[in-house]
Amino acid sequence: MKSGVYHRRIYFLFWVFFAIALVFVIKLYRVQILEYETWNDRADRQFIQPGDTLFDRGTIFFRNKNGDRISAATLASGLTLVMQPNRIENSDLTYELLSQCISIDHDDFIQKASKHDDPHEVLARRVDEKTAEKIRELALPGIVLVKERWRLYPGDERAANTIGFVGFLGDELVGRYGIEQYYENVLNRKKDKSYKNIFVELFSSFKDVSDMYRGEERGDVVTTIEPSTQIFLENLLKKVERDLSPRSLGGVIMDPMTGEILALAVRPTFNPNLFYDVENPQVFGNPVVESIFEMGSIIKPLTIAAGLDAGVITPETTYTDNGYVEANGRTIWNHDLRGRGPGTTMQRVLGDSLNTGVAFIVSRLGNQRFADYMRGYGLDKETGIDLPGEVSGKLSNLTTSRDIEYITASYGQGIALTPIATVRALASLANGGKLVVPHVADKIINEFGITQSIARPPEKQILSPETSSTITRMLVDVVDNSLLGGSIKREEYAVAAKTGTAQVTNPTTGKYYEDRFFHSFFGYFPAYKPRFIVFFYADDPKGTNFASQTFTKPFDETVDFLINYYEIPPDRPKTEFR
Repeated sequence: MKSGVYHRRIYFLFWVFFAIALVFVIKLYRVQILEYETWNDRADRQFIQPGDTLFDRGTIFFRNKNGDRISAATLASGLTLVMQPNRIENSDLTYELLSQCISIDHDDFIQKASKHDDPHEVLARRVDEKTAEKIRELALPGIVLVKERWRLYPGDERAANTIGFVGFLGDELVGRYGIEQYYENVLNRKKDKSYKNIFVELFSSFKDVSDMYRGEERGDVVTTIEPSTQIFLENLLKKVERDLSPRSLGGVIMDPMTGEILALAVRPTFNPNLFYDVENPQVFGNPVVESIFEMGSIIKPLTIAAGLDAGVITPETTYTDNGYVEANGRTIWNHDLRGRGPGTTMQRVLGDSLNTGVAFIVSRLGNQRFADYMRGYGLDKETGIDLPGEVSGKLSNLTTSRDIEYITASYGQGIALTPIATVRALASLANGGKLVVPHVADKIINEFGITQSIARPPEKQILSPETSSTITRMLVDVVDNSLLGGSIKREEYAVAAKTGTAQVTNPTTGKYYEDRFFHSFFGYFPAYKPRFIVFFYADDPKGTNFASQTFTKPFDETVDFLINYYEIPPDRPKTEFR
């Protein structure tokens, strides 16, 4: 009995000492490896007044197609030239010698040197090493060089509106816009933030390094942005901007199955390394999540899918197209003012983009059920994307008793939506009828080096898989036979797509401009095994009347790039080869 007690005590003491030793080992590893640069920099700055600490912040990474991480926002180190006025012996001589090495304002220098009780005045920041060496050789009393760090964006403009930047909010450096702002609590490395229990972190790594992150500690952010795809999209939009001079335009490339955003770009944009030179701060925002537009005919596939899902139409359902419909004293025409006559199928409604056809579907559904489907797509809600400033779409027209409002909404007028909510809704056509959560980040690497996935709400089933398959076949037919006369049809890849051209409301008069239009385009592929959904928009492009002219060729270039870059295998059944 005593022997058993003795052995238990020995085991207890062993595990106590083992735990203590483990804590010391982990602490040493953290100080000597993980935080080496921080402690080294602190040592270099010991002469600076208390309270001065080097700027510190977590890294933001892009993630390439192979899973490798590439820095999108990091820290750069350099030197700051500092004067200690209480040690300056001869301010005029000091200035004369110092000015031979670096350009400094004379009056400012003398004014700072006169503060005899002040131990610290900054003269210049980000001094290069060559200049610093000349200053060191002077060995001037009261003149010192100290290390500093600042936020660096290696890609300059790359994904700027998604990444954001770090700037002052009051007296504090914090994330402004984009991921920098949304994940501020993760990236900010204030020294007063508490640490999580080290044993919780340690043992969680044993069970699952991909445990779902819940925003409780500091770390680095790994985005879903694929840098080569992002560069391609940005260059494509630059070309569209150069050719058509729209007021603004943007694009999104997303995985419709998961909501991972591989590329997101807008024009105009900015360089976050030089954000302080920007004249119009509105370019800092992200209209993909912060602005609403009337999308036009890319909403028609959602209307048709609603009719299919409710069982009130099939692709072969027909109606008589007179070229117009009347409701509440107004006449709604097809875009070309022509009717197709009796026997017009729903497939032709989609291929020819007939307003009368989607009005017919609304009459079959009924106003209330149509409105329920539109809300079911989440068009009037925030998507939950991990970017700040997201706004909700406006479907207020679908609360009236006027038939005309439901008819115009069926082809994307009279309702205003964010691009990201539109992309999410359209993705449900590709992915089996699910509403996913778009996101630009998917992992956090915490301070202990443990990678954790970011938790997302569960997907919501809003359409049947059968509806998704049927509308996909219909959209593939649009590309094969209707879009620019079928000129972008691919033999081995089924591609689904639809264009949209909408009138733009004049905010002063409340009426539509006669000479200003909003162009939109979406497509997904491989249609039968979807990997990508691509979305474009342009506000008031010049020299082109329809979105098919604006975006069909850029979309085709995007399909080429993605198929080749990601080595996507064909998906079109051999029986469809022509």
